[in-house]
Amino acid sequence: MLRAIIFDMDGVICDSEPLHMQAFQKVLQEENIVLTDNEYYDRYLAYDDRNCFTMVFKEHQRAVDAELMKKLLARKARYFDEQMKGRIMIYPGAEPFVKKAADKYPIALASGARRLEVEFVLKKAQLRGLFAAVVSSDDVQKGKPDPESFLTALKILNERRLQGTEEIQARDCLVIEDSRHGVAAARSAGMKSAAITTSYKADQLTDADLVADSLMGLELERLEKLFV
Repeated sequence: MLRAIIFDMDGVICDSEPLHMQAFQKVLQEENIVLTDNEYYDRYLAYDDRNCFTMVFKEHQRAVDAELMKKLLARKARYFDEQMKGRIMIYPGAEPFVKKAADKYPIALASGARRLEVEFVLKKAQLRGLFAAVVSSDDVQKGKPDPESFLTALKILNERRLQGTEEIQARDCLVIEDSRHGVAAARSAGMKSAAITTSYKADQLTDADLVADSLMGLELERLEKLFV
């Protein structure tokens, strides 16, 4: 039975993936590394900032020590923040769907974005108070496709569940994602997933239990049938 819903943020609630990509590309260009749009979406989209830089440098047979990583992360954060304030778009249908879900289930957000980015988006979308748990890349050691962020969100939901109610199990959770790594993380966590085709085509998200174009028009009843 469906008992909780965990949302990703980038590519699900807001159209921020292109801004992340552009910030990565700018930093990497300064390091004489070219990251194409296709490479970003095919290989790196779901990674948090640290893992993205680690994987790109490894791909180019370049070493990254702690000092360089610190500088890379700071520059990427600065470039992204400069773009975010004026260009973040909340997807049509996201706000009403999240509100509808929160009316019926405890909901959480588990994102690979930094806490500052997450709080900015949720405030802009006027959704912050609806989430019983919010997990950012600052709160976990391992990013997606590792399931840590989803399992951390579930742990917080259980800590905050109503007194006297049964503990929510991973099998009772639905994750809403836009990336293949996010879908893989949900599966590793023992959770079902619904994938939104904002970043990948439907035929690239076949590991999800359900695929939809967007949150607009998506009915909770359709998601609940996955648990029957």
